[in-house]
Amino acid sequence: MRAFTYATILWGVVGMLVGLIVALKFVWPDFLGGISWLSYGRMRPLHTNAVIFAFVGNGIFLGVYYSLQRLLKTRMWSDGLGWFHFWGWQAIIVAAAITLPLGISTSKEYAELEWPIDIAIAVVWLAFGANMIGTIIKRRERHMYVAIWFYIATFVTVTVLHVVNSLALPVGLFKSYSVFAGVQDALVQWWYGHNAVAFFLTTPYLGLMYYFIPKMANRPVFSYRLSIIHFWALIFIYIWAGPHHLLYTALPDWAQSLGTVFSLMLIAPSWGGMLNGLLTLRGAWDKVRDNAMLKFMVVAVTAYGMSTFEGPMMSMKSVNAISHYTDWTIGHVHIGALGWNGFLTFGILYWIIPRLFQTKLWSERLANTHFWMGTLGIAFYAIPMYWSGFTQHFMWKEFTADGYLAYPNFLETVTQIIPMYIIRAAGGTMYLAGMLIMVYNLAKTIGKGDFLAEEKASAPALVGKSASLREGEYWHRWIERRPVQMVLASTVLILIGGIVEFVPTATIKSNIPTIASVMPYTPLELQGRDVYISEGCNTCHSQMIRPFRWETERYGEYSKAGEFVYDHPFLWGSKRTGPDLAREGVVTGKTYKPDSWHFNHMYEPRSTSPGSIMPGYPWMYKAGSLDTNSTAAKIKGMRKLGVPYAPGYEKRANADLRAQAEEIANGLRQGGLDADPNTDIIALIAYLQRLGTDIMKDPARSGEGDDAIPAPGGTLNPEALNAPAAVPEAGEDAFAGGAETAAMP
Repeated sequence: MRAFTYATILWGVVGMLVGLIVALKFVWPDFLGGISWLSYGRMRPLHTNAVIFAFVGNGIFLGVYYSLQRLLKTRMWSDGLGWFHFWGWQAIIVAAAITLPLGISTSKEYAELEWPIDIAIAVVWLAFGANMIGTIIKRRERHMYVAIWFYIATFVTVTVLHVVNSLALPVGLFKSYSVFAGVQDALVQWWYGHNAVAFFLTTPYLGLMYYFIPKMANRPVFSYRLSIIHFWALIFIYIWAGPHHLLYTALPDWAQSLGTVFSLMLIAPSWGGMLNGLLTLRGAWDKVRDNAMLKFMVVAVTAYGMSTFEGPMMSMKSVNAISHYTDWTIGHVHIGALGWNGFLTFGILYWIIPRLFQTKLWSERLANTHFWMGTLGIAFYAIPMYWSGFTQHFMWKEFTADGYLAYPNFLETVTQIIPMYIIRAAGGTMYLAGMLIMVYNLAKTIGKGDFLAEEKASAPALVGKSASLREGEYWHRWIERRPVQMVLASTVLILIGGIVEFVPTATIKSNIPTIASVMPYTPLELQGRDVYISEGCNTCHSQMIRPFRWETERYGEYSKAGEFVYDHPFLWGSKRTGPDLAREGVVTGKTYKPDSWHFNHMYEPRSTSPGSIMPGYPWMYKAGSLDTNSTAAKIKGMRKLGVPYAPGYEKRANADLRAQAEEIANGLRQGGLDADPNTDIIALIAYLQRLGTDIMKDPARSGEGDDAIPAPGGTLNPEALNAPAAVPEAGEDAFAGGAETAAMP
């Protein structure tokens, strides 16, 4: 208990500090610049993982270990498993803090950690679950209170989500490729991503709400029957809602519609739970006025209600067309993270620590100061993000009277919202300052107290195994006394929605129609794509053009499901801090830029785009930075996943990689640029110039008419990548069965 308490406080400060650093990079792009492991693309996933899994994760375990033993009137089943859980979870957090800044990432939001850490997460999580289930089975209180229902659903669902979304093929110690590709991978990721919010950031905290609010107010839960409806409806409906993150994308329309319908249905159980929490305080509002802990709880539950109303609204297609890819979504998620999770955790800490150390809170006044600073910090964070989000949408879609985009340059939108980023950073600073006040207050409380290491259980052991209903008892009491049946029922409910959405998309080929001209990436492009993933480029740039006039006018033809069949993982993105890159390589499109533009832009973005808030990437230009040792393993891995590279092609993949890299470098050198072919920047340029070319039938690019397949980056013909031919001698420059095409025009 004490260990998880300290870890929650420590990682909370660290997570929010990293978030503030990330926010400041939107105002000063060169803040802490020039250092690869401090770049925005690497720090942003570090921030989200630190807040979700380190701060909130430790807060969940803190609350569960405290409440579970008291609700069941028994000690945890195994002290050994408890300590293994604690140290294992901290080791996972440290591993994330090391690997993510090093660019070791899968790119999948909230699941960026690579396969060895994923395995460790599964082992430690199962240890936590075993300890929890074991404690429930040996309980001294026959009835399982509502909080425990939510703990059980959390354990079951997070297990399923983590295992399925983490299915990947390792191609190195710290590199793997998702077994799913393109549309399938997008569906699985947001089935996981949305439900990580649902079952890691919501259901366990609802369990904590049901325990701590009644304890703090010294009042029973407002409605037992409402808690039953809240629980079962929530866990059944939530699992279906993931596709609302993919509206207007290449996901099949039936899946999008399912996500929208179930998201709207979520309002009922979510608000039922919120009202149950707030109405528990009915008659105790005088305590709320005088008690900082209850103030935190009231704002937390209110933030939960706001988020669970706004989320379903944003899942309506008409609203999603406005909110998606904008800062509105950022404001929305931070209402939940800072208000719901943050404030509930603070309230629990203020409640638990005085009891662990048998003393009173050192300063109620400082706790109230923390409350008001945190509340104002949330307001100063979220309101500018809403303003910024609407500004982005309406500038992106505005046309002149003559039918042209009013703001064709994406950067015009970015410069307009920089003041909002400044206010956002100020709000984050206030929130962090409030946390530091809390740390001081709790440290003083601990210093004057005496730690209570053991608290004796006074309840007798249960006699007999009868759990039948007594006369006059509500029917639901039957399952409340049967933990195994509760686990099984929860598992069945959460699996129904996942199976209905996932199986047709994964198994019915007509749902993902193929496009004959789409070819595998060349070895250099594949390495460049991995550089793109490592640097977190997809956190700012989407690769998904929606079928709206303002998007097709700005970016080119809308995206098709068949374009992504070889993308392991998918890289559609969820936010546009920079422009969409789905058609970046198209010669005749509106976004095409020569190799020299990318070369200069990646080194110093403001040299090509004055006013840009993108950071530079000077480490990509370091000689020898391109990793060619992994090429063969990556080609073999992709072929195992169904990408049609010719058998044995990996033996000469590096020769083709060098040929394409040398071609790009020579073109840059002819323009007076000092380009080394053995660098990450050359691979990244190859990948960027490939984007969108497969489906664009451009005579100017191929010189062979409208039906020709364009060459990627103006170099080797990709058709030859899957040609069934004998393996030539190592070192040959041509692909199997293919020939070289004309240089890039």
